[in-house]
Amino acid sequence: MSAQNLDTLAQTSVTPNAIETTVEQARQLFTTGVTKPLAWRRQQLTAMNQMLIDHKDDFTAALAADLGKHPAEAWLTEIGFLTAEIAHTLKHLQDWLKPRKTSVPLALQPATATTVLEPLGVVLVIAPWNYPIQLLLAPVIGALAAGNTVVAKPSEMAPASSAALARWIPEYLAGAVTIVEGGVPETTSLLDQRFDHIFYTGNGRVGRIVMSAAAKNLTPVTLELGGKSPVYIDDSVEMITAARRIVWGKFMNAGQTCVAPDYVLGTDSALAKLAKELPEAIEELYGADPSHSLAYGRMINDAAFSRVAGLLAMDLLEESGSALVAGGSTDAATRYIAPTVVHVDAESALMKEEIFGPVLPLVSVESAQAAIEFINQREKSLSLYVFSEDAGVRDAFTLQTSSGALNFGVPVAHLSVPGLPFGGVGESGMGSYHGQHSIYTFSHQKAILEKPLSLDTLGLIYPPFGAVKKQIIKRFVAPARKFRKG
Repeated sequence: MSAQNLDTLAQTSVTPNAIETTVEQARQLFTTGVTKPLAWRRQQLTAMNQMLIDHKDDFTAALAADLGKHPAEAWLTEIGFLTAEIAHTLKHLQDWLKPRKTSVPLALQPATATTVLEPLGVVLVIAPWNYPIQLLLAPVIGALAAGNTVVAKPSEMAPASSAALARWIPEYLAGAVTIVEGGVPETTSLLDQRFDHIFYTGNGRVGRIVMSAAAKNLTPVTLELGGKSPVYIDDSVEMITAARRIVWGKFMNAGQTCVAPDYVLGTDSALAKLAKELPEAIEELYGADPSHSLAYGRMINDAAFSRVAGLLAMDLLEESGSALVAGGSTDAATRYIAPTVVHVDAESALMKEEIFGPVLPLVSVESAQAAIEFINQREKSLSLYVFSEDAGVRDAFTLQTSSGALNFGVPVAHLSVPGLPFGGVGESGMGSYHGQHSIYTFSHQKAILEKPLSLDTLGLIYPPFGAVKKQIIKRFVAPARKFRKG
């Protein structure tokens, strides 16, 4: 995508002064009721799918310009990811939206009880830069499927992707979704508006700002954050395949993935075997010199490059005790950091914050239980990956750790399972989405109870309360039961 085209696309952005009007227009459309029928929801999803197919080359070029993404990776992790999510949603949406009946206690009979899903209203989606197409449109899919209108803010740090979204969304989703481009001033202005739900993907610092702003209007929020997602590996696994999968999950998008493996825990024996295979796996996926690989991306900007390169340089100082296993080279001019693996201790610079780049620390622990204790001493992670064939080890991680997701034998791939909720816990976020979970996130579950006026059985509990009514209440309406211990 040329600079001239980018300038043309940028002209479609909403000015800061128009933000209040933009939100009001989205609310006016929702208030008409046009968004509630199933046909409207399906129409919007179909239109988005058509947009992604019609302009896949534009979106692919934008992702290459922003992040150096290979077209195949752009399809796998962004464009195709979204078309698959749309297909799954369209297939099941009618069933997901059906009213759900529930039983009514005998004391209230005759009556019927039902739960219906109603859209919340106007949803604000604030997207990050690392997957700028996917992480903006994936929550939008759920918001539209639930019958809402959307105001969406792409990341200004991925300008080509932001411009492409601002160009094409008005053509395919006019009224249903409005794009607001810009930086901090525009985001601040958006957060000053009243929304019915705010969906933010990014870091914890901004997440706190979003939550504070939402509190002014008691607006519910979904926060998709991040953190240091650990890997545990032991000697029971086949190391060649394990190394290949860890390399794939860690170094896609140059490590700039919220669920990328952040570091690996294992015994000295397991890490020695893994360290032997990781350089081979890196070469297998990215060649002898990854800087020449079209499949290997770049850091998003100079600041991101400097931060990660600085952490690596600090830990590679002679007195640090760290040992380089693979990679280590950097080039500021191209924002290139080689796929890097390094032995470090728990107090190293790389272990103090989420890396969000292509550097994988290996940290030695004495046992699986020691790894669990190491993990539990830190903030809850967005994902946790365990490579072990030992059923006892798997059970221990399942029962004794808390994370947004827990994968055995593979990193990252849980995002591609539409039936699984995606979301964090604690510092890694709150709320979840994808598939049916998106419908619940962007809907209100309204309780409906219907009891006919004829045959007024409530007369049995109306005052005054005589002896008979007291017995009816104690035995049938609000009985006290004793349960056996255990």
